[in-house]
Amino acid sequence: MPFLDLAAQQAEIADEVLPVWQRQFASAGFIGGAEVEAFEQEYADYIGVDHVIGVSNGTDALELAYRAAGVEAGDEVIMPANTFIATAEAASRIGAVPVFVDVDDDHLLIDPDAIEAAITDRTRAIVPVHLFGQTAPVERITPIADRHGLVLIEDAAQSQGATSAAGRAGALGRIAATSFYPGKNLGAAGDAGAVMTDDADAAALIRNLAAHGSSVKYVHDHIGMNARLDAIQAPVLRAKLRRLDRWNQARRAAAARYAELLADIDGVRVPAVHPGNEDVWHLYVVRVSERDRVMAELGEAGIGVGIHYPTIVPLADAYAGLGYRRGQFPVAEAAADRILSLPMFPHLTAAQQDVVVAALHQAIG
Repeated sequence: MPFLDLAAQQAEIADEVLPVWQRQFASAGFIGGAEVEAFEQEYADYIGVDHVIGVSNGTDALELAYRAAGVEAGDEVIMPANTFIATAEAASRIGAVPVFVDVDDDHLLIDPDAIEAAITDRTRAIVPVHLFGQTAPVERITPIADRHGLVLIEDAAQSQGATSAAGRAGALGRIAATSFYPGKNLGAAGDAGAVMTDDADAAALIRNLAAHGSSVKYVHDHIGMNARLDAIQAPVLRAKLRRLDRWNQARRAAAARYAELLADIDGVRVPAVHPGNEDVWHLYVVRVSERDRVMAELGEAGIGVGIHYPTIVPLADAYAGLGYRRGQFPVAEAAADRILSLPMFPHLTAAQQDVVVAALHQAIG
């Protein structure tokens, strides 16, 4: 029982993608070109923004978003403690300082009240992470950012297609970054990412920075990076984008069935959806006691599961120098000890879910 079945997705799109790849190989058109441009426009239309810039991966997308938003060395960037390290890593790569805050216990999304308390005169940006497939409470965070003159930068790597009362993930801040890592709701056949914005000047700067700081060949305006989207990824992303809403709906149906099957099992806390959100269920994350034992028993039963994430970023060895200690993020820390990600993908069948839930029930005891 796999945690994720990417082969089923690839099989569904193969007849569309392979002929395009053949044309690309025949023409040796591997950098930029019509497929990349088409995907950028189609994803911009889907998200509802003016500009999408395809880039090499989600981490580079975040760094480019930070740089285009004016984040510089020494600036502080507020983010949730329970995110993937890339949210912080991208800030650290430009010399900025990640400032971590706790999350709310119901949804494990960044706590707006904690944001307010963490703002200093060095704070430059707030980065709400749309975790597990639903949007952070941007409607509460935006007034905080506006009141303090801060930039709101979305980490939308787990939320392609998610919406809230404020709008669609990726179109809720000044700039947003996303990842198209293969396991994402919209995944490439390798690493890929994008930056989204309505700001034409920011979009132009991002394109420049992603191409070695150059808008004209061999003329370099900035110290940039090599972060262009590979052309062969564009037809994969285009084919999957055409299916994204249907695949997300399949995820919602699977999540609803999980909730029904797990409702009567004591010891399993099912995820909650924030009011006004339409979750795309990138992950289905339950909370259980004795998580490591339960996970081991599920593994022995052949059930693929995961933990997202076992260590919160401020307590990772990489950030020991910031001086955070256990006990400073009680909600995120408690969740990290209990969270367990169950199999979730568009082609998940009811029979497979039955197997997962039966094994989980037995492991819980």
